[in-house]
Amino acid sequence: MAVHRRALVLNQNYEPLNVCSVRRAFVLVYRGKAEVLENGGDPIPGAEARHYLTPSVIRLRSYVRRPHPRPRLTRREVFARDGDRCQYCGQRGGQLTLDHVMPKHRGGPHDWLNLVTACRDCNHRKGGRTPQEARMALLHEPFQPSAHPAVVYATYLDRYREWAGYLRGWAKDAVTQGASDMGAVAGS
Repeated sequence: MAVHRRALVLNQNYEPLNVCSVRRAFVLVYRGKAEVLENGGDPIPGAEARHYLTPSVIRLRSYVRRPHPRPRLTRREVFARDGDRCQYCGQRGGQLTLDHVMPKHRGGPHDWLNLVTACRDCNHRKGGRTPQEARMALLHEPFQPSAHPAVVYATYLDRYREWAGYLRGWAKDAVTQGASDMGAVAGS
């Protein structure tokens, strides 16, 4: 059903802003605050047996200023970055915890580069030591995930193929213009 679909919202300069419900996208278009660039899915049933096309990609008519997004440091995001896998033994799922590579009591920061996913057994075994001291190797070094639109919205591309051109196109423009000019890229 169309109401369970999502819509990609683009800024006036075609920069991907967020993903919203089709209902919210329809209201933005109906009120004249956005235009439909792509339709998708089943039509939305309306009053008097009318059906409306389901918006899949919409573009705001006026530019919205906002700071460039940064990935939020949450348990869920660290688990997602590490693929829900213990970074010491490789175990998937189960009771996963967060581990500070350099323990906090020894001055280790609480940031992307010092946090990894660990199963309870490995976290307990490592204790308040570094991986080297505990003779435990990390499967992957921790890193800060990208907040680039092409990465953030990539999970939606399997279901919403019509979004690909808007996300990949933005990524190409952003690379061409440079990271400092990202907000100035115009869809002229």
